[in-house]
Amino acid sequence: MSNILRAFGVLAVAGTLAACGATPAERAATGALVGAAAADLTDNSVLTGALVGGAIGGVGPCITNPNAAGCY
Repeated sequence: MSNILRAFGVLAVAGTLAACGATPAERAATGALVGAAAADLTDNSVLTGALVGGAIGGVGPCITNPNAAGCY
């Protein structure tokens, strides 16, 4: 039961922070935070989760929208 509550907590934080970040660095930091939380929730490596989340957060918006702020 506590894992379910933690999952909803991570999703709530991720949803709140998803729109944050005007630059790729800010989006990467947000992605790293969410990735680390998700990895901890699923009993995986927090460092790996942070690295993957940061990469997706920093680069993902530029792939889907090349005209986003900070994308070159």
